[in-house]
Amino acid sequence: MKIGILSDTHDDLDNLQLALDLFAREKVTTLLHCGDVCGPAVVEALQGFSVTFAQGNMDRMPALGMAIEALHGPGRLAVFHRLLLDGFQVALAHGHDEALIDYSLYSGEYAYIFCGHTHRRADRRVGSTRLINPGAMGGGGRHEQRSICIVDFQTQEARFLDVIPRRRRG
Repeated sequence: MKIGILSDTHDDLDNLQLALDLFAREKVTTLLHCGDVCGPAVVEALQGFSVTFAQGNMDRMPALGMAIEALHGPGRLAVFHRLLLDGFQVALAHGHDEALIDYSLYSGEYAYIFCGHTHRRADRRVGSTRLINPGAMGGGGRHEQRSICIVDFQTQEARFLDVIPRRRRG
């Protein structure tokens, strides 16, 4: 099973569409969004994918939760998700609660922890747990090229893909 990981969209619909094109090209249909979606337009753009959303520190719009429930189903938005994907225990959070991430990382309960918030890519291990941050799709504090990550649970490979904006015409 391949899954797509993205984070910190911050309502950047142009970069999101580029990321969705990459996921479609790779035949990825399951996505984990690590938070800071910001608005319902992002949720609408993600229709057609099976998406679970971590609630980020910038996800404050009441309409966001309603849009997620209406378009993706109940229980798809939470501060912290415990998921079983392809036989692996997975945690999904935004990452702004560092104590929660640290506890989860060192608990040994999870094969994978997916989080965002820092706008920086990460792929590291603590014991048997692998923490992956896909980088950011939008927002300020730009430190790196915009990116997503695709994780293949069969091969245990995590590939970071750059999201490169198309040049504007005119």
